[in-house]
Amino acid sequence: MPPLPALAALLPGIPLTPPPPLPAPPPQAPLQRQAKPAGRQGVSGTSLSINGLRQQALWLDDAGELWLPLEVLEGQLGVSRSAAAGGSLALEWFGQTLKLSADQQRSLDDEVAVPVGSLLEAVGVKVRRQGRELQLELPSRPLQAIRTSKPSISGQRVVLDLSAPALVRSGDGQLLIGAEATAAQLEQLKQLGLKPNQRQGWLSVQVPREGERLSLGTPWRLVLDLPQAAGQGIATTPTPAPERDPRLVALQKQGLQLERRIGRIGSRQVLINSVRLDPRQVPLELRPLNRSDGMQGLSSLSQLARQEQALIAINGGYFNRVNRLPLGAMREQGRWLSGPILNRGAAGWTAGELPRFDRLMLVETIEDSNRQRWTVSSVNSGYVQKGLARYTADWGSRYQPITGTEMGVLVRQGVVQQRFELGELRPGVPLRNGDLLLVARGGVNVPWQTGEPLTLKSRASSAVGDQPNVLGGGPLLLQNGRVVLNGSAEGFSSGFMAQGAPRTVVGSDGRQLWLITLQGVNNPGPTLMETALLMRQEGLKDALNLDGGSSTGLVLADVHTVKGRGVAAAVHNGLGLVPKLEQARTPERP
Repeated sequence: MPPLPALAALLPGIPLTPPPPLPAPPPQAPLQRQAKPAGRQGVSGTSLSINGLRQQALWLDDAGELWLPLEVLEGQLGVSRSAAAGGSLALEWFGQTLKLSADQQRSLDDEVAVPVGSLLEAVGVKVRRQGRELQLELPSRPLQAIRTSKPSISGQRVVLDLSAPALVRSGDGQLLIGAEATAAQLEQLKQLGLKPNQRQGWLSVQVPREGERLSLGTPWRLVLDLPQAAGQGIATTPTPAPERDPRLVALQKQGLQLERRIGRIGSRQVLINSVRLDPRQVPLELRPLNRSDGMQGLSSLSQLARQEQALIAINGGYFNRVNRLPLGAMREQGRWLSGPILNRGAAGWTAGELPRFDRLMLVETIEDSNRQRWTVSSVNSGYVQKGLARYTADWGSRYQPITGTEMGVLVRQGVVQQRFELGELRPGVPLRNGDLLLVARGGVNVPWQTGEPLTLKSRASSAVGDQPNVLGGGPLLLQNGRVVLNGSAEGFSSGFMAQGAPRTVVGSDGRQLWLITLQGVNNPGPTLMETALLMRQEGLKDALNLDGGSSTGLVLADVHTVKGRGVAAAVHNGLGLVPKLEQARTPERP
């Protein structure tokens, strides 16, 4: 979402200040960070109730400070966020602003969480714990008035004047607003084409995905900026079932199989969404889905799919949600955009063929003029460890230090062009095609000076890494029909291995490629061992676990049909199936 001033200027014609008859709210106390009582132990959970609506979501109460994922704040409560320099964030919600530096953000399993107790308190949200469930409540209050601008080429602005702050949940083109509308107000919203409905304290309206929203305080308002079709009072056409998209229907006649059903592993019920095809018969090509502007940053799975014109897409490998950098193998048309780490599982393939599956490392060394060899520990990676790492222009047009203690050398055509002492990398280093930036971390001191020749030697530990396209994840679940799950061998913690969560899997039964998502039915989801056993039960011979949890997603014909924990979380990369006869030219990287 754009920053507040930019968004407010998108659609002129209606003031954001309410008309005089509306009562002004009482003044709100300035927002302050909550003090942390001493001696309290951290408590966490995976269940969240928002005004009685329950969902799977992570939360943490750490010494009296409540941490919630950003996806929950934005998608389930209606908080707006904007990014600032240095990785800091600003959260805005009904006139309250909370600024958070990079060190006030933490990873909560696979999500970025921030401390929000003071923000919830300032807006009036009551927080309670019931066992392992966190309950958030903000009573629904009457909707005061509805104001609109005149429809224009750019669309229409709708302002909902509220009698108090309200929770706002979004998803699948619908907003749920914690407010009570009268019959006349429902009719007014209906005339605007928003298809309103009032039920159990929630006002639901249908809004286009392209619309923007923001909340304002003193007094309280919810502003909806709608594109032209919805802003002209024209009822929006409901999104058809993606399986009925003419392109997918035609491909299903050629052998593409789409299935959605309930499966069982042990006592757990699991919702299985699967896409199956023989890539040698069905005219769809499997492609990595990556950002075209470098390796730092996140996108929605839908955006990644549209960028490559993929009809079908699932989320891909791991990444760090805080610094938005990749944590695993990504290779596209022979170029390592991000190298493998920790000997984790990976899938490698050539267009039109079934993928190969194995654990994967890159074995790389740098040899200097004294024939001394230095091990390169990572390639174009956000995974930080002591030693040498190398970066190329596939990482992006500029390298910015990931840690505070880095030195390095820039190599061009096999010769050191420039040396950077500690701290000298801080402004960043431009990277051109053919450049090789060697970065030393953890106190490692490299001796090379300008003009010294260096030779890079590189090989993959398995045939998977020799394929032109590679995507890493982990752990490897199945290989040649056997369960080969070994989390410790791939650097995964025992806690990660034991937890239940939504899952994303890529695999093969020896004849067909499978893209699969798994979600628990009245449970958090399968463990990794349950996932491996379920995949073998489904008939797969090879299977690789990809990023899961809130990252789990499936897009069919531009419809985000699977959202791991109910929210379309941002992801770093994915896997897409692109029609062979409609391939767009892959954007060139800077």
